[in-house]
Amino acid sequence: MSPHNDAPSPAGSFTAGFNRNPYRPTASGLRFGNLTPGESQSPLSSSYDSNSLDGFHMTRPLVPGVYVPTMCFFDEDTEDVDTATIARHAVRLARAGVTGLATQGSNGEAVHLTHQERQLVTATTRKALDDAGYSHMPIIVGCGSQSTRETILYCAEAWEAGGDYALVLPPSYYASLFAPSSETIYEYFTSVAQESPIPIIIYNFPGAVGGMDLSSDVILKLAEHPNIVGVKLTCGNTGKLNRIAAATRKLSKNQDPEKPEFLVLAGSADFSIQSLVAGGHGILAGLANIAPKACIQTIALYKKGKVAEAQDIQEVVSQGDWTAIQGGVVGVKAGLQAWMGYGGTARRPLPKPTAEQTKQWKEGFRDLVLLEKSL
Repeated sequence: MSPHNDAPSPAGSFTAGFNRNPYRPTASGLRFGNLTPGESQSPLSSSYDSNSLDGFHMTRPLVPGVYVPTMCFFDEDTEDVDTATIARHAVRLARAGVTGLATQGSNGEAVHLTHQERQLVTATTRKALDDAGYSHMPIIVGCGSQSTRETILYCAEAWEAGGDYALVLPPSYYASLFAPSSETIYEYFTSVAQESPIPIIIYNFPGAVGGMDLSSDVILKLAEHPNIVGVKLTCGNTGKLNRIAAATRKLSKNQDPEKPEFLVLAGSADFSIQSLVAGGHGILAGLANIAPKACIQTIALYKKGKVAEAQDIQEVVSQGDWTAIQGGVVGVKAGLQAWMGYGGTARRPLPKPTAEQTKQWKEGFRDLVLLEKSL
């Protein structure tokens, strides 16, 4: 949830092949079953046992709908990961009817977590869903890092913890040294896809990577890889979304709108309808942490042809999303705490909200929460 960058992508055509044959990653120096780097050696928690995760692995296809990048919750005093609240929140979202969840995203404070904590959050989410009867629900795991090697490691750890797909940002810290014509970006994503034990979803979020905005040409070229299966567009560029959705749909071997071979998701709830008009398949949006039913209803009404009713809900959703965009993860947590009775605060160094901010964000979400409670 960030201010959108609507700069147009360079024009171009996409004519290469579109391979969706079953994919198996190649062997790597990183031992997935017994991870070698020292930072992955220590126990995650007394509630986490990597040997008990075999039942987590099953085929969970990506289908159109509402996906939620879940929050990460912490103990108020110690800042330890609060697994009980993480589990309760995941089940609340599942019961609301969302299509899938994503851990380790921007809303999940991935940058504040150790490798072990990331695995703990994903494993806790998977177990909570399975125990509540939602074993079919896919989990997408944020796995982006600045080095190719660590990104592959994150993908392996995500798989070990029960994740089904890896959401990967492009690296950006040394962007000024990258090879021209996006060559470094191609090499990064294809190397990760080649080694990852789970399929990759490209994450285009200019605000998180120093303004780097992947064009439709770059994304479509990457979509040729059999282990790259989707994209999340937080850039807000519906023209780009349309080009990607149209090109990948035409090149699909089996054009099933309910089971797209390449999933194209909007990255914010405030352009849900716009993305559907452009051929997108749904949203992966942080606002659904607060109002999952409202997000689901917007899309459902549009698909039923009830456009005016969908627009009415979209107006409320968009206004609520503006509050979320302004407050970021701090504001969304404050909204959850104010209206749902849980949420707490973000990890330091993010500040705790002031009394004035808490009041402002609560009021900013008021209409949205009232709508959510009416559904």
